[in-house]
Amino acid sequence: MRAHTILVTHPSADLYGSDRMLLESVQGLVATGARVVVTMPATGPLTAELEARDAEVRICPSPVLRKALLTPSGLIQLARETMTAAVKSLQLLAALQPDAVYVNTVTIPLWPILARLTGRRVVIHVHESEAQTRLALRRALNLPLFAAHKILINSRYSSHVLSSTWKKLHGRDTVIYNGVPGPAHPAPPRKSLTDGVRLLYVGRLSHRKGIAVAIDALAELTQRSIDAHLDIIGAVYPGNEEFEVGLKQSVADHGLEHHITFHGFQSPIWTHLEAADIMLIPSRFDEPFGNTAVEGLLGARPVIVSNTSGLREAAGSYACTRFVPPSDALALADAVAELSADWPRYSELAVLDAATAAGRHDPEIYRRQVARAVIGYPENVRPDTVESARRMQP
Repeated sequence: MRAHTILVTHPSADLYGSDRMLLESVQGLVATGARVVVTMPATGPLTAELEARDAEVRICPSPVLRKALLTPSGLIQLARETMTAAVKSLQLLAALQPDAVYVNTVTIPLWPILARLTGRRVVIHVHESEAQTRLALRRALNLPLFAAHKILINSRYSSHVLSSTWKKLHGRDTVIYNGVPGPAHPAPPRKSLTDGVRLLYVGRLSHRKGIAVAIDALAELTQRSIDAHLDIIGAVYPGNEEFEVGLKQSVADHGLEHHITFHGFQSPIWTHLEAADIMLIPSRFDEPFGNTAVEGLLGARPVIVSNTSGLREAAGSYACTRFVPPSDALALADAVAELSADWPRYSELAVLDAATAAGRHDPEIYRRQVARAVIGYPENVRPDTVESARRMQP
């Protein structure tokens, strides 16, 4: 019996949320005995991680759909990029003859269309959801989903936004909660905070992620004579370097140079989380899910999270979670003060919540669910047992 060949397409080579979920998906597909080929527009930190999981990596240019391109001049640029990329994409499809094409995110619209036109099974995994975006723009971004045989989506919130965007897609998606790897043995929280509270932010440095709100909250804490330090893990998008310059200027303006440390992008994050007391997720806008919140919970740390959309779904059922209004630095500071003042209770709750989160976001369960959806195994068949059965055949 011939092993399956799966072509996986992805828009970047970074190691943030959807990139990390790609690694879990690829690991699940490889476990079935399939040949897994991943194509990306460029190399980056993700490349070595994929190869370590026995995936082949092919660099193939493909236009990435961003809001900035949905303008008259942007559409012209998009059309040029699409024409150039289509030829190489078709060549790769012809050379591989994949049994299925797994498209990770809706931002690479060329792949599902070409895969469907060439008779391939198409599975699209949706990791994006922005209810605040204009309906016409949301419809344009999600139009490639009509080329999919199967749609996977990362939360009930994202599913609701998709249904409200295109009513014809209602009921066509399957929710699979992210499988998030955690530390094998989470380090217990510190017993006391006598030398100050240590805060941690992990994620992109961008306006929408709310890192500036965290800096303002730290300034408020110092004004209240609460000793606190904020470690910032993450970097800006290429081309957005001025935003980081502005953040560091804000730190200087507040006189917080000795209270805030910028570490840049770091992977893995567990040593930083182990040194921290509280994780901050201060997003200003809707998020489709909250991987970072789950990572904080897996690391046995209380989390303070913006009270929005998918973040509520990711962190809402844990006792050590505190929700605050988005963009409200005072509320964020209040939450830090509350957790610090009652630290023995919240640190104990965080340890209990870590075990719950580990069961709820078990990466192995996620991998099997994705593999079953991509390859099309029946519900009663475990995808990772197929290769063993194949080997037993005469």
